[in-house]
Amino acid sequence: MNHYLYIIYSEKIDKFYVGETSDVEQRISIHNSHKIKSAYTKAASDWVLKLSFSCADRNEALYLERFIKRMKSKKFIEKLVNNPQLLNEILSKR
Repeated sequence: MNHYLYIIYSEKIDKFYVGETSDVEQRISIHNSHKIKSAYTKAASDWVLKLSFSCADRNEALYLERFIKRMKSKKFIEKLVNNPQLLNEILSKR
């Protein structure tokens, strides 16, 4: 089963969120409907997909998610959104 790294953005709070899933559309719906009460994304309900990157498996998606979150950089996330090929470079260096 394919897994995806995804990046969503809320204009309301001007924040990105990075996650992984096997169903991107369903996951965004969950974020926007606040089904997970303790979730970081409950602060907004206008999350839109900025990037969906197909990974070989869940481990690859989790690796990218952790890598991006460790960077703690909005500018880095914006760079990835504008140039998703960078994700392949990150994977090739692991």
